[in-house]
Formats: sequence, C-alpha cells, structure tokens
Amino acid sequence: MRCPRCGNDDDKVQESRTNKDGTSITRRRKCLSCGHRFTSYERIEEKPIIVIKKDGRHQPFDISKVERGIRQCTEKLNITQNEIEEILHNIEDSIYEIAGTKNTVTSREVGEETLKQLYPVSPVAYVRFASVYRAFDDLDQFIDEIERLARKG
Repeated sequence: MRCPRCGNDDDKVQESRTNKDGTSITRRRKCLSCGHRFTSYERIEEKPIIVIKKDGRHQPFDISKVERGIRQCTEKLNITQNEIEEILHNIEDSIYEIAGTKNTVTSREVGEETLKQLYPVSPVAYVRFASVYRAFDDLDQFIDEIERLARKG
C-alpha cells in the first residue's frame, strides 16, 4: 500500500479489524520509510449504496464525506484519531445495515446515524455537527438543541 505522505509502498500492518457482518476490513498501517500511520479499507465489492438527498438527487454513499464533517465538528476538541475512526467504522456498519438489500438510504438517515455515534464521544461535537446538518440559522435553534440534550442526559 502506498504511503499517502512519502509515496513509499513498504508498510507494516499494525492492526486489522473486521466489521460485524464480515464484509469489510479496516487496517491501520505504518510506513516503514517515514513512520506515517494511515488507514486502508478493504471491502467486498457489492452494488453501491445510494444516498437519496433531500432534493431527490441520488449519490453513491461516500464515507469520506461523513469523515470531513466529523473532522470539522471535532476540530480542537480532545478526540483521538482512533475515536474518529471508530465512529466512522460504526457509521459505515450501520448505514450498510439500514440500506439492507434495497441498497438505498436517505441523507437524513446518514445524518441521524452520525449524530447518534457522535453524542457518546462528545456532546460538543454533536451540537456542532447538528448545527450544520440541521441548518440552524438562529440562536434559538442552538438553545433548543442544547436544552433537549440536557433533558436527555
């Protein structure tokens, strides 16, 4: 596997994890040239999961889009790379379960699953993600969400 930092293809697998239904493997790797740690994913190539957007458009499910959102909402919080990878792994597993044999999910299901996985790790990241995902446009929406979380917790 080619290192994303230096381009060398000599690496060592540090850890391998299979998802719960055995359809994908996540491997943590370390470049033997520069020491950079990175993750690779292997999965059975199946019919892709299609996300049905709010406006009716259809797009293939792309976990990297979810990852970008999670990285933004966890920025400057004390959340480790391993925690982020675990969140992504759990989201991906859940989305495959939700999609089932129909191979479709709604963008709402993806967003709600992301929120569900973020909350136990960081309520602050949860509110940050919710503010973008649910398109908060005034302070009252933030306050309502925080009050709802306070009642829940």
